[in-house]
Amino acid sequence: MNPCHPLLALLATGLIYQFCAPAAAAEKKEQVGEERAALTVTVAQPTREQWPRTLLVSGGIHAWQEAVVASEIGGLTIVSLPVDVGSVVKRGQELLRLSDEGIRATVAQQKANVARAKAALALAKANGGRARAVEGSGALAEQQITQYLLAEESAEAELAAAKAALEHEEVRLRQTRILAADEGIISSRNATLGAVVQAGGELFRLVRQSRLEWRAEVTDGQLSRIRPGQRAKIDLDGGDSLEATARMVAPTLNAESRKGLVYFDLPAQSPLKAGMFAQGEIRLGEESALTLPQSTLVFHDGHTYLFELPEGSDRVARRKVITGRRQAQRVEIISGLEDQSKVVSSGGAFLKDGDRVRITEEKP
Repeated sequence: MNPCHPLLALLATGLIYQFCAPAAAAEKKEQVGEERAALTVTVAQPTREQWPRTLLVSGGIHAWQEAVVASEIGGLTIVSLPVDVGSVVKRGQELLRLSDEGIRATVAQQKANVARAKAALALAKANGGRARAVEGSGALAEQQITQYLLAEESAEAELAAAKAALEHEEVRLRQTRILAADEGIISSRNATLGAVVQAGGELFRLVRQSRLEWRAEVTDGQLSRIRPGQRAKIDLDGGDSLEATARMVAPTLNAESRKGLVYFDLPAQSPLKAGMFAQGEIRLGEESALTLPQSTLVFHDGHTYLFELPEGSDRVARRKVITGRRQAQRVEIISGLEDQSKVVSSGGAFLKDGDRVRITEEKP
């Protein structure tokens, strides 16, 4: 047996270890590195932006003012009805006409009474003039002179009464034509052709100047933050919207709902109608907001989280945050994050607290 064989075997074993050990170590190191890097991520940093501060509220659409059109006289028949619901009318336009034959006859009679009273006054003035001319001469008895003078005063009173009666009937004649008190649109009609009207009975309702308003319902805390002149965006069907302007803030709250009203003027020719219910945003001005992309947020058990990367570390830390306003694809972070923090931009749903990550380029 060759005594060199054990030495040769030992030498061969050393050579194998020399060449194989570094490769095994490298492989093990690579496996450890893969375990440590759970995900390759990009990072984002929050930015400060000026965002509008808004209130999301709702309320009904109402007429700015409604004029009630009623008859001032009763017992007459409607003979003409040229307007209907939806008719746009001008101030002074005829809305309805009542039968006026009887009143016209009375007017003619009163005109005759005025003429008769004028004639009687002329005779009384003539007698009174003669009585004053001979007063004190003895040509007429004092009693007769007094009668002539009193008859003159009585004739003057009779003429005034006849004129007043004529004017009263002429007023009643004008009242047989129901006119629009203002321009606007007819919102309701209770009149029917041929019906006999009653004094004071409502015949029409008129939306004055065709103006509508949005009465937004707000809480007591919100009411104190709203001022006349502020703007609001009201949502419409189909994704459209329109602008409204606050005209007045209610001075009191409703005792039952504990809410107050803010009255917004709507633009002319808006597609909204009285009786509708609308939702919108009231703009209160602009405020600074700390914002992040929405993709940085992770939702779990009803809470909102994100994964922060502390300075100089590749291990993520889960942070619970409170969010606020949203605009486009960004969201406001109210609390739970500092301005200079760096967070995982996306993929947070696949991470857990303390995971190592591999960082690529940074997103603004």
